[in-house]
Amino acid sequence: MVLLKKIGFSTKIDGRQMKNILIIFTGGTFSMKIDKTTGGAVPHYHGNELLEMIPDASKYANISMCEFGMYPGPHMTPELMFDLSHRVKEYADSDDIDGIIITHGTDTLEETAYFLDLAVDTPKPIVVIGAMRTSSEPDWDGARNLLNAIHICNNPNSRSMGVLVCLNGEINAASEVTKTHTEDIETFRSLDFGALGFVDRGHVIFNRIPKKLEIIETDKIESNIDLIKVYAGITDKFFKFSVDSGAAGIVVEALGVGNVPPKAFDGIKYAVDKGIPVVLVSRCPTGETFDIYGYPGAGKWIKKLGVIFTDYLNGQKARIKMILALGKTNDRNELSNLF
Repeated sequence: MVLLKKIGFSTKIDGRQMKNILIIFTGGTFSMKIDKTTGGAVPHYHGNELLEMIPDASKYANISMCEFGMYPGPHMTPELMFDLSHRVKEYADSDDIDGIIITHGTDTLEETAYFLDLAVDTPKPIVVIGAMRTSSEPDWDGARNLLNAIHICNNPNSRSMGVLVCLNGEINAASEVTKTHTEDIETFRSLDFGALGFVDRGHVIFNRIPKKLEIIETDKIESNIDLIKVYAGITDKFFKFSVDSGAAGIVVEALGVGNVPPKAFDGIKYAVDKGIPVVLVSRCPTGETFDIYGYPGAGKWIKKLGVIFTDYLNGQKARIKMILALGKTNDRNELSNLF
């Protein structure tokens, strides 16, 4: 186990025993400042330095800190997510830890959060946060997001809710949330179902539970999964390249409710005939996939090929699920059941 740095210890708040909360720092904009040479934001602060900038954190919990890395969001990989999931499992199994907060770059935050949601089986609160502003900006949102996450971990209703994501006061399920805007601090939204709840001046309010909670238990992952977005006039070339270059699986972002142009259908058939599992989602930001159309390239024909249709997953989340699912099994029926 990585050595934890313990930050501050008050034993009680408002007469109640304070909870022990672990913060795992992975980097992201949360840890960045503006570099004077380039004028761009770069990783700068370690976890302990950031906590010194948020002294109120120790007022609400006994804080321990783990340095996982200083990764910008685009530098996260499935292998790093898998390593992080092992760390989180290890700490969640400790009787000395009541909740876990993970700081993360927002560009891939939803993917890591969903990976953890599928991989870590614990009733303890796990909250993934980030920041849309750097610490060099006057409206840095990192401090507020961290304090809100602490309040969530302190709330008994946060148990057995799966992995949660909290930015700008909104609480979302890792399985449902997506980044919707490049810069807005209100970027993380659950487009199909809305937020689970919110944090208002330290008060945590939940309006519902996540639509689905599931665990995929596996001791390995298969990260060689391609994601292909369908567009008008697409041919079979990307599908054939994916298969011929050794992809273990393909996620297809189809049109509408789950349809593709005829030449793309030929590419999907090429993959299926070669024994490559194919999962289908919609490129639309909301809604499910269904096999309701019967023209060439439509869902009825795709379904007959043995392609796996998803419910409300977007492409990047379906890929994360496939990475774990193919680590667990290559059996088509079991794989289909997992989706």
